[in-house]
Amino acid sequence: MNFFKVFGFIPFLLSVGFSQTDFNGVWQGILHKDGSKLSESSILFVEFTVVDKNLTGKTRDELPKSEHYIIHRIKGQKIDSVTIKFKQYVAENKKLNVRTTWIPIECTLKYDSITGYLSGSFNQTAGRKSGGKLIMYRSNAVFSDNDMIMLHQSWRDVFIDDLNKKRKAPEIREKERRNFVFEPIYFDYDKDELKAEYFTYLSDMARIVLDHTDLRIKMTGHTDADGSDVYNKDLSQRRAKVIQDFFVKQGIPLHKIVIDFKGESEPIDNNKTDNGKQRNRRVDFAFI
Repeated sequence: MNFFKVFGFIPFLLSVGFSQTDFNGVWQGILHKDGSKLSESSILFVEFTVVDKNLTGKTRDELPKSEHYIIHRIKGQKIDSVTIKFKQYVAENKKLNVRTTWIPIECTLKYDSITGYLSGSFNQTAGRKSGGKLIMYRSNAVFSDNDMIMLHQSWRDVFIDDLNKKRKAPEIREKERRNFVFEPIYFDYDKDELKAEYFTYLSDMARIVLDHTDLRIKMTGHTDADGSDVYNKDLSQRRAKVIQDFFVKQGIPLHKIVIDFKGESEPIDNNKTDNGKQRNRRVDFAFI
């Protein structure tokens, strides 16, 4: 299976920014050997230290669903603001069985500031010199160079699912969530039809909700003061419901959508002008 076809990337992720990338710290990802299934990918943690153009650090290779690992020292260089090269050269610690042979690798990787992934190719430096693809993201784990595990290996399956669904790296998704700017959705007088001009905005909001397993979206419907309290409560509920239906079509499960409706009770403008009434005919949003 072609790695870049699976993940929807082009070689070396060319959509990069021009700012300097801070490679220092721990990264986690998978090694996908040429000709193997994605589900057979092994685990790699890397701790980089970059000073000027010199790169040093350690790697921790792990076999999935086992306690087997090996620690290598690495050395390399920073090629440009988004590109690094390194190779494993000394094995310091390991826990392997007699059937496992670990061959050192060398890698060339580029960072994509849009997706948050550090990705590229690796080649074995001995033996049959086979290769494959490596993709990583910035990690919050503390590097371990002994039998103490860094993370439960279930994260690997979650990561593979993220890649198959073309999700960005966790730090980018979290940044998008924090920086997302909520805007009300407005409705015409006595109407609950969703206007097409809001589709892109709502789709972006839905993507953020889908990118976070622990995130829900709350929408609150409102009306102007024309009409009875009972009618306006129902109208505000229908306005929230039409957006709920849109989100469900985008793939958001119902349990991640919360609806509230206030009728005319919480205006943001006065109801004595046409412009004020228009601003009150709205649905507001919040992540919860």
